[in-house]
Amino acid sequence: MKKELRNIKIEVAGAEHIKYVNDINDAIETASKQRGTGIARRTNEYLSGKINDGKAIIAFEDDVFAGFCYIETWGDKGFAANSGLIVTDEYRGIGLGKAIKKMAFQLSREKYPNSKIFGLTTGLAVMKINHELGYRPVTFSELTDDDMFWEGCKGCVNYDILERTERSKCLCTGMLYNPEWEKPTFTNGNGIRKRSLLEIIQKITPGSGKKKLLKIKKKQQKGGD
Repeated sequence: MKKELRNIKIEVAGAEHIKYVNDINDAIETASKQRGTGIARRTNEYLSGKINDGKAIIAFEDDVFAGFCYIETWGDKGFAANSGLIVTDEYRGIGLGKAIKKMAFQLSREKYPNSKIFGLTTGLAVMKINHELGYRPVTFSELTDDDMFWEGCKGCVNYDILERTERSKCLCTGMLYNPEWEKPTFTNGNGIRKRSLLEIIQKITPGSGKKKLLKIKKKQQKGGD
């Protein structure tokens, strides 16, 4: 029977979910072998710590484990990462990964509102989800320089590539969300962002904003409306 997203419980993990740690790590290892790249296995103690600290999202149907993702911070909390996103084979293709990722992203924003959120991935599906959430592809130099983060990559089959390139590149794509991108660049003096005329025109008629703006300016110079 095909699984349905509406039947799956997705929530912030707590102590009652420690029982799923072996299932989580087994799923991570299986996915890594299937892809032949990415996803480093974590110790059970590490994952248990994330769950106990309320820094993970877990999904399950009845008592069956379905998916997982956890949060980590680096560089004195200047960076946060939603890592270890995994969905078991039985629950793929129904939008569960996207739902987990969105909840992990929201939890990260709530816990660390000023942190940049980043991730490394080889999965096209994850890249698409990240893009929808506001992430942008970046070079590794724009990610955290915290050695502890990069140490975590040692469990990946491609770690030798990262090592040879002095952490400048690998098979993974680096993606970053910066909360500064959402802040207004100018205001009307009351802290409220003012949209430019160009922005408004482009929203109404994408692609023709600049031409229309020039026409309006010419009319204004001639005393038109």
